[in-house]
Amino acid sequence: MVAEPTGTSAEPTAKPTKRTAKSATKRTAKPAKSAAKPAAKSAAKPAAKSAAKPAAKSAAKPAAKSAAKPTTESIGKPAAKPESHLAMVRRARRINRELAEVYPYAHPELDFRNPFELLVATVLSAQTTDLRVNQTTPAVFAKYPTPEDMAAAVPEELEEAIRPTGFFRAKAKSLIGLSTALRDQFGGEVPGRLEDLVSLPGVGRKTANVVLGNAFGIPGLTVDTHFGRLVRRWKWTEQEDPEKVEAEIAAIFPKSEWTMLSHRVIFHGRRICHSRKPACGACPIAHLCPSYGEGETDPEKARKLLKYEMGGYPGQRLSPPADYPGKAAPARVE
Repeated sequence: MVAEPTGTSAEPTAKPTKRTAKSATKRTAKPAKSAAKPAAKSAAKPAAKSAAKPAAKSAAKPAAKSAAKPTTESIGKPAAKPESHLAMVRRARRINRELAEVYPYAHPELDFRNPFELLVATVLSAQTTDLRVNQTTPAVFAKYPTPEDMAAAVPEELEEAIRPTGFFRAKAKSLIGLSTALRDQFGGEVPGRLEDLVSLPGVGRKTANVVLGNAFGIPGLTVDTHFGRLVRRWKWTEQEDPEKVEAEIAAIFPKSEWTMLSHRVIFHGRRICHSRKPACGACPIAHLCPSYGEGETDPEKARKLLKYEMGGYPGQRLSPPADYPGKAAPARVE
């Protein structure tokens, strides 16, 4: 009897439970939709804005950065970024190494057989070509083979013998004077010290270094017109005075390189890097030269400017070294 009321009371409670579930479902479903819509809208709008803004910023920033960055053309310009001393020294030494590959046969271009002949030939080479000196000295050395012979020379006869080299009166005076000094002060021998050589009449540091480097094997820098012109073009120095040029270049290279460096630079100046019209378009070290473009840059036109063996012509020596790739110079004076 007790079970029935319990059963009947269970049924009414079951129905409200279903209604509660449905109403709960409906009530929760509606807010879910309304919550979903604002969420979608709010999510879409900020996402679109946030996506658009970073895109605009990211597009603008790289453009600004790329515009601000220097191009490869502007990087190499000295005005934009001056070369440091260390960078110049490294470039200078690299030029020397590459010139050594171009001119492995570089040598003094004056014919001589002993220190006295080299000293005389170097004095005669002032304001003229080594070729003209080489064409003149065979007869001079045949007549005046020693300092004693030249010291006793009749000035007018010596002047006539060296006339083709130009400035023959001044040169004859220097040759007689230095020969007399060699005879009287050095026992007829050419000294192997710089301070002794520069004490001789008509002998400066350039001549002394030529003799020391090539007759005695003592390193020296030959600062002639070619050497001075090229080291200034290459921005190794801004000095004009030969002694100051020598001092600054000597500080860049080890002493063991001085003599051969001189030969390589002078060779390059005579064959390719000319004074008035350098053959830039045929220059093997153009990529290292800050003055590239001063001369002819067209390769075909530049090749026509090459001189001596580089252009297929004879060199300056009548008897060049065995490894010299060019032809010997003509023996006659033109």
